Amino acid sequence: RRMGGGFGGKESQSALFACVAALAALKLQRPVKLRIDRDDDFMITGRRHCFWYEYEAGYDDEGKVLGVELTMVSRAGHSADLSGAVMTRAICHFDNAYFLPDVSIHGYSGRTNTQSNTAFRGFGGPQGAIAIENILDTIARALRRDPLDVRRANFYGVGERDVTPYGQKVEDNIVHELAAQLEAESDYRARRATIAAFNAASPVLKRGLALTPLKFGISFNVVHLNQAGALVHVYGDGSILVNHGGTEMGQGLNTKVAQVVAHELGVSFDAVRVTATDTQKVANTSATAASTGSDLNGKAAQDAARQIRERLAAFAAKRWGGDAKDVRFANGEVEVGPLPADAAPARARKTVTFRELVVEAYMGRVQLWSDGFYATPGLHWNKDTLQGKPFFYFAYGAAVSEVVVDTLTGEWKLLRADVLHDAGQSLNPAVDIGQIEGAFIQGMGWLTMEELVWHPQTGLLTTHAPSTYKIPTANDCPPIFNVRLFEASKTADTIHRSKATGEPPLLLPFSVFYAIRDAVSAAGAHRVDPPLSAPATSEAILHAITAVQAG
Repeated sequence: RRMGGGFGGKESQSALFACVAALAALKLQRPVKLRIDRDDDFMITGRRHCFWYEYEAGYDDEGKVLGVELTMVSRAGHSADLSGAVMTRAICHFDNAYFLPDVSIHGYSGRTNTQSNTAFRGFGGPQGAIAIENILDTIARALRRDPLDVRRANFYGVGERDVTPYGQKVEDNIVHELAAQLEAESDYRARRATIAAFNAASPVLKRGLALTPLKFGISFNVVHLNQAGALVHVYGDGSILVNHGGTEMGQGLNTKVAQVVAHELGVSFDAVRVTATDTQKVANTSATAASTGSDLNGKAAQDAARQIRERLAAFAAKRWGGDAKDVRFANGEVEVGPLPADAAPARARKTVTFRELVVEAYMGRVQLWSDGFYATPGLHWNKDTLQGKPFFYFAYGAAVSEVVVDTLTGEWKLLRADVLHDAGQSLNPAVDIGQIEGAFIQGMGWLTMEELVWHPQTGLLTTHAPSTYKIPTANDCPPIFNVRLFEASKTADTIHRSKATGEPPLLLPFSVFYAIRDAVSAAGAHRVDPPLSAPATSEAILHAITAVQAG
């Protein structure tokens, strides 16, 4: 049923509280509702896995990566939960938007005496991709080249240099044109020169700039989960009811599914109602996760609505003449009858309202409801060799961020962010832009302020309330925040050729972290690679500034 936000935390760990409530209900023999105090919730529930990295990389004079060996260890917590699947997705996103000709990746889930960590928006993808971004940023500094040039030198190619480390061919690559468009629209080169001049004249405040791309695979990396069902009912008054297997958590899934059904039947959006998800209606549902909510459930609902439309078209053609394939549904009306070129003698086609047709069809005993089903095609995955085609398609994007850092305090501010994201042929641009904006600020919080601290003697989590665990607010949005959708042409056969915007945009604020890193580097005249780890809190920034100035 509808949730007040999701982001992964309710995927598996809701079971703990359900069990506690069930135990109390059994003992008390009465209904029990459980509401956890915020502090207890912080200390009990898991969150995104933090990662530790160790790597070696070889590269040429242009900054092209020739080989990488990477070891990643995640903090799993006291139980496995979804840690294995999270690590698999991290491994499959280490390449991000870059061709890596020779890699060796080792992933381990570390058991620790802390909360059991779980799913979170991105599900390992951001943790995997940030490793290669760090490598490329370091290579650029070692070669004294612009990091964007090094990143571009490593982009996946088209027709060559296009196979991922896990064996999937990248067939929809648009990262070159997307990055080029953002570079031009954000005035990246001129701003880079302006920032260099500012830093040369400013001993205390330093500015930084970074452009980072993303490539994010869309599908569950467990193949059988890539399926969905739906039910669509048409009533005698022309209204339509939809039930699908996805859950609405504020991401606009019900809105998009209703749009799909309305489009398929040629009626207004207001004529469609989506009811609460219930496994008594659509059984064996997959989690609304992996950014597949609209892809899977939209396709299933479309399948159900299309079956109803085809039955109505066949009935209309039989009732008023013409061919079923020529019946047109649009704007709440149905146009039926022989096409003028085929009519002899020619006569006007008949137009009836959708409701009128539904009434006639009901009287004619036509089935006015249908089930729909969709299974993502072409996926295969060998979990032992970590090879195959785990993703139906890739979503792309890029962001440019500019920050200013106070080298005396470690404080920083995001001055401007420019985002260009690939949503394919967006089902709802307003919803998608909202998802992108939210993901950017949320990811920025993860990378810059959301720090977990445990007491060194007792092991108690000390950052267990909003007073100590800082998340971004509206005040952290940059004064200049430009978000646009990229006009993509290379799109798989998704629902109306759209692309997911749930998890991919969470990688966009990599640009914020590397802009901070760029500003810290400027504090040491770009002589030393900054030892800055995420989250880049003010304390961490000040530590890194001290290191680069000493070096």
